[in-house]
Amino acid sequence: MTSIGIIGSGFGAIAVAVELKRSGHTDIRLWERSTDLGGVWRDNTYPGAGCDVPSPLYSFSYEPNPRWTRRYALQEEIHAYIRSVADKYGISPLVRFGAEVVAATWDEDSSTWSVRFDDETVETVDVLVSAVGQLSRPALPGIEGVDSFTGTSFHSAEWDHTFDATGKSIAVVGAGASAVQFIPHLARDASRLVVFQRSPNYLMPKPDKPYKPFHKTLFKFLPISQRIERGGIWAIMEQFARGLDAQSRVGRINGVIARRHLRKQVKDPSLQALLTPDYPIGCKRILFSNEFYPALAQDNVQVVPHRVTRVTPTGVVDADGVEHEVDAIIYATGFDSQDFLESIDITGVGGQKLATQWADGAHAYLGMYVPNFPNLFVTYGPNTNLGGGSVIYMLEAQARHMRQAVDRLEAGSYASVEVTQAAEQAYDQELSHKLDHSVWGSCDNWYRHPSGRITSNWPGATLPFAQATKVLEPTAFHWS
Repeated sequence: MTSIGIIGSGFGAIAVAVELKRSGHTDIRLWERSTDLGGVWRDNTYPGAGCDVPSPLYSFSYEPNPRWTRRYALQEEIHAYIRSVADKYGISPLVRFGAEVVAATWDEDSSTWSVRFDDETVETVDVLVSAVGQLSRPALPGIEGVDSFTGTSFHSAEWDHTFDATGKSIAVVGAGASAVQFIPHLARDASRLVVFQRSPNYLMPKPDKPYKPFHKTLFKFLPISQRIERGGIWAIMEQFARGLDAQSRVGRINGVIARRHLRKQVKDPSLQALLTPDYPIGCKRILFSNEFYPALAQDNVQVVPHRVTRVTPTGVVDADGVEHEVDAIIYATGFDSQDFLESIDITGVGGQKLATQWADGAHAYLGMYVPNFPNLFVTYGPNTNLGGGSVIYMLEAQARHMRQAVDRLEAGSYASVEVTQAAEQAYDQELSHKLDHSVWGSCDNWYRHPSGRITSNWPGATLPFAQATKVLEPTAFHWS
């Protein structure tokens, strides 16, 4: 029986574990550094934390939830959903908590992975699955004087729930996806809110609404109704993903909707100008909110269209040299999205280091398999993030493909499987060509490695990825 170790316990880890367990694999272990499962939905507890993808689609296809309270669920409800799935499918007992993986080494003689933890304990497995994701490590900016501030400061992904914003003067560094969600909550309580925005985002209206008792009854007693809703949302999101190219018809429509949303919610021409992007729509992540613009238009909120250059003991200094004295600083500066297992010392065939192989940006066949690293599978790996659509759909597709690889290992009595250099290079060349000619290739964004390589996103809609991963192609791998 093949033993499988999974690093992490978020959506990606649960997707793989459930797929393997449902297929009859029993030696499955999940290693979680925290004390609870859930990944980003466990960690990101800031006010207003939620998902930009409608809940019927941001969930597993085999486990629809008729109890969603609203179309776009918030963090607490999503976290509860992950835990319920893990409980129902018997995954929760397989999780070892407080187990942070620090290194993994491939043993060529035994064809196994030796996995070392921060407490120096070691476990050995046949197959190692990384499910650490792309958004697991908060990134603090390298700003001079960050540690000198004497007030309250924290990253939005490590929210200090003892902090009371009432009557406080607060600086928010960053105006991306997280900030869009929590700024309206801060604006209600703070005496003064200063938002430092390096570049504005395209913002679309969020078609959110609570589910009424009628909907929940319908979903419960007529389950097909929820599947129909999911299918409709999926079709709309597929078109949205195809419209990430600003020159496409859908892209032009998206641009019109975003600009109209701004004009409708912000009447002040000078603020409108500050919030109008100067790059093509889709180049950076498109955000959704009905509350962000009205919050920025409040009298107690100031938008500073500059980066922060320095932090002092009493405030922050912007690129114009103006110091803004505040009681608290909240960093909405995102995550180290280029980490891709860099925080774990992974050693493959012949002592090859994964960090060295990925020094110029991570890349993998189907975003999952890396030459020189047999029996290593990566879920939510390079180029599997989305500009539009549900990553859960992608994770399910990856889990099915990984399960096929494990099934073939066992059926053929193979000890190892490794993607060929030729297959990985051909795949990467085609993918890179598409990415370079996509809207993401025309501007700076967090999808790009310092080398210039776009490492995060899949180019386009989700159906082509599902089709590409539907059936394992044995000739793309070495089996031994």
